[in-house]
Amino acid sequence: MEQIFEFIVNHPMLVGALVVLVCALVFTEMRKGGQGVTTQDLTLLVNQQGAVIVDVREKAEFNKGHIVDALNIPFARLKERASELLKHKDKPVIIVDAMGQHGGMAGKILKEAGIEQVMKLKGGIGSWQSDSLPLVKK
Repeated sequence: MEQIFEFIVNHPMLVGALVVLVCALVFTEMRKGGQGVTTQDLTLLVNQQGAVIVDVREKAEFNKGHIVDALNIPFARLKERASELLKHKDKPVIIVDAMGQHGGMAGKILKEAGIEQVMKLKGGIGSWQSDSLPLVKK
């Protein structure tokens, strides 16, 4: 631990550059895919604003359990099928994935397709399950 502090004191320019780069990375990642929402926010958006839930997991994972009325468009096919969501462009569109790893990129794809109110579920379907919320299984 002493070596870390010694390194910081001896190399303030390197440490400063690292901090700036990490902040830039975090800022960029947060902006590209839309705002992150919690499970409670998702429920409110669906009930009050008629938000559309897009599950970007593969069909097999989707069938094991998904949020009620969620549309399944696998991430690999999202670019080609994004036009299907244009009829919902006046509503919030919430992206759900397995653990939050594809949400940002999927949000960027949908924004490029013309959907403005794109959000992503923080933690993906894993956070939905950890909050003990219901899943539909096929």
